[in-house]
Amino acid sequence: MIAFDIPDMTCAHCKSSVEKAIRSVDAEAKVSIDLTAKTADVETVASVEEIAGAITAAGYTPAFRTPA
Repeated sequence: MIAFDIPDMTCAHCKSSVEKAIRSVDAEAKVSIDLTAKTADVETVASVEEIAGAITAAGYTPAFRTPA
């Protein structure tokens, strides 16, 4: 599990953009996004760097965090 805080994710469009960015790296990823908490939890075979890079390329600022 990879977990990110994404403080600049503020609306449903942001949530959709982040999810699409993650799936562009791993189409089979299990993605759980909490818009209220501004977090994304991802079960994937991709690396933290690949997922963070895709989120960054989509215009957001992911910060890795230890999953709960």
